[in-house]
Amino acid sequence: MMISTRGRYVLRVLADLAEHSNGSYIPMKDIADRQEISLKYIEKIMPVLTKAKMVDGLHGKGGGYRLNRAPEDYKIGEILRLTEGTLAPVQCLETGAGGCERASRCSTLPMWQRFNKLTNEFFDSVSLADLTTPQDGNDYVI
Repeated sequence: MMISTRGRYVLRVLADLAEHSNGSYIPMKDIADRQEISLKYIEKIMPVLTKAKMVDGLHGKGGGYRLNRAPEDYKIGEILRLTEGTLAPVQCLETGAGGCERASRCSTLPMWQRFNKLTNEFFDSVSLADLTTPQDGNDYVI
């Protein structure tokens, strides 16, 4: 499993919103400048977050985006499953995948299932708030 650029950028955008949250809407340009992500790219990913009800958006003067819940209430697993579709390490474990005809005799399936479970449990144990709290005095980098 490899997290895409889109997944990494969404995490950076949401972490930026969490870090600069003061109840008002934050312009996309401010986020783009701080995160060094093109404004055009951010304009493509924000509708996905709005549709999934992860952020509230407001157009026009004073507009931008803001989180609609506390940073602690956003789990990284939820965000990555939205952007990546799945965190499954192999195709046979992807959501909606039909059962593999070899599953009953596949010697590697239990290993992939354990890895998938560990991956999901790990990302579900990390919140957006965790990304905005520097660890060991270092700034976060995704």
